[in-house]
Amino acid sequence: MDSSRSIGGGGAAAPPRPAATPTPLRRVVWASALGTTVEYYDFTLYATTAALVFNDVFFPAETPLVGTLAAFATFFVGYLARPLGGLIFGHFGDKLGRKNVLIITMLMMGAGTFAIGLIPSYDSIGIAAPLLLVLIRLVQGLGMGGEYGGGVLMALEYSPRERQGLSTSLVHIGTPAGVLLPVGLVTLLDVALPEGAYESWAWRLPFLLSIVLIAVGFYIRLHLSESPEFVKMRAERDVQTVPVKELFGKHVGNVALSILAKIAESGLFNVYYVVAIAFVTTELGLPRGPVLLAVLIACLAECCTLPLFGALSDRVGRRPVYIAGAVFQAVLAVPFFLLVQTGDFWLTTIAMVLGLAVGHGSMYGAQAALFANLYPVQVRYTGLSVTQQVGATLGGGLAPLAGTALLAAGGGHWTWLVAYMVGVALVSSLAASRLGSGEVRR
Repeated sequence: MDSSRSIGGGGAAAPPRPAATPTPLRRVVWASALGTTVEYYDFTLYATTAALVFNDVFFPAETPLVGTLAAFATFFVGYLARPLGGLIFGHFGDKLGRKNVLIITMLMMGAGTFAIGLIPSYDSIGIAAPLLLVLIRLVQGLGMGGEYGGGVLMALEYSPRERQGLSTSLVHIGTPAGVLLPVGLVTLLDVALPEGAYESWAWRLPFLLSIVLIAVGFYIRLHLSESPEFVKMRAERDVQTVPVKELFGKHVGNVALSILAKIAESGLFNVYYVVAIAFVTTELGLPRGPVLLAVLIACLAECCTLPLFGALSDRVGRRPVYIAGAVFQAVLAVPFFLLVQTGDFWLTTIAMVLGLAVGHGSMYGAQAALFANLYPVQVRYTGLSVTQQVGATLGGGLAPLAGTALLAAGGGHWTWLVAYMVGVALVSSLAASRLGSGEVRR
């Protein structure tokens, strides 16, 4: 899309101003995907370390499962701040533009991840250690709240309508990549270092190494041009004074339905990954290496399936692909844990691939184009951010806490957890069936 044409398309608008050369779509997608990678690198690394180490480092307790629950509670704290971050940065993204907001949110997320690697343990500074952890998670949550909406919208608003599913699904590759990198580092450290080294000090290294991703992403985003659709909207002076007021005044139905539709995608992702690791290591007493490797393989597979499902959504519609993914995960819930509880590496890998690459991949591949096109340009950043962050809080944020609690309530068995998985999958599929088809609304 040519931004000079967009600026000049307002008829009675102000005289055209020289426009910056539009950034190639490939670079926009790359920059957006890097932001998603940083986001998921953070929460995946935190979730992994919470399941394996944080119960001892920051939340020592007599029962390992209680310490894990406390660690997952701070994981949820970060999610609680995300809706507020979505409203704040969505507001400025709709009024001032996508680009500058994205630079700020990346710095907030990345600096927080790096800082976690520097926090002393509970044994060193007492209660100040978990308090610092909670404070950092709150700052990160605010930044994450504004990151997703802007990153996806840059790719979507640069893309031709018939390729928006594919373009935004490429941005979503940052999610499995953001899982792949920290899990790969954790696995490598666990295997290469002497026994006990990871638990005592080496867990900090992946947090500190995040500075590399942040530096690259920051540099690339500095050199992006603003979204052509936003430039056109500003040229036509169609900017809302308070975007959230229009959003909830005219689009509240889509906001509510899309939040419910989001819950299963976000929540079941964390069940497959976070809760399953805790189940294998704490309840089955199996080593963490094989299950982490199974997750790595599944994430590699999802990097390949996401663009396939995104392209499929361009052909058959966003909503059918999204609903099919939710229904598939409802059916998969029992077989998933039957395979995982065998302790066999290849059966666990099959379970992870089915859950992440097929079930989650189909929903996530179609999601961005489906949700973003529910809202007009002038409130799109706010609308997508609210959908994403509230839905992710109720889904992904609660899933580790609820999943671990349900395992504890079931005496270590997964029956109640499976009921939760099926329930959220059915709720999300029903909500998605009531949404629009995902066609662009100008």
